[in-house]
Amino acid sequence: MHIAVTGNIGAGKTTLTTMLSKHYGWECQFEDVDHNPYLDDFYHDMAKWAFNLQIYFLGSRFRQIKEIRDSGKNIIQDRTIYEDAHIFAKNLSDMGHLTERDYSNYLSLFELMKDFVAPPDLLIYLKADIPKLVGQIAKRGRDYETGISIDYLSKLNDKYDQWIDSYDEGKLLIIDVNNLDFVERPEDFGYILERIDVELNGLF
Repeated sequence: MHIAVTGNIGAGKTTLTTMLSKHYGWECQFEDVDHNPYLDDFYHDMAKWAFNLQIYFLGSRFRQIKEIRDSGKNIIQDRTIYEDAHIFAKNLSDMGHLTERDYSNYLSLFELMKDFVAPPDLLIYLKADIPKLVGQIAKRGRDYETGISIDYLSKLNDKYDQWIDSYDEGKLLIIDVNNLDFVERPEDFGYILERIDVELNGLF
């Protein structure tokens, strides 16, 4: 079983992934943020480091999927390889931070990798508005995220909505987390578990 949690920066992906892992006894696969050699530089100069960052994420995500496939275990993954192309790389291209040549090169590599990638059995999308995202980002206090602008988050949110509206790789569960606090309120986490259980029961 391969479950993936997706959503914008600050939506709560990592926290929910951890909580679901403990609840179901699944193994986690997290986004490589702490050891990413480009992330801090990227947030200070997006145009200079955009291509390097996206290639790093693409390789890291492809490696994760290979590990998931080879493990034979029940895995819950924080973010997917699809987001790298459909959300982040596309957004950087639209903003002029990725040249047309670099973006074309990136997409060619992504399409090649995608032929070897199986989609998750269930994709969980955490939908959050900008005020929720900003509050969550401020709460966790990561230094490299202090440079993220509202405009950047808004553009990513638009890309997420477009991608989710057309997602047809597999089963999809959309959870609006704007009024949820699944960390502090057990009933909110219970609501999410109920939604997931309905989807999982349909997989067997």
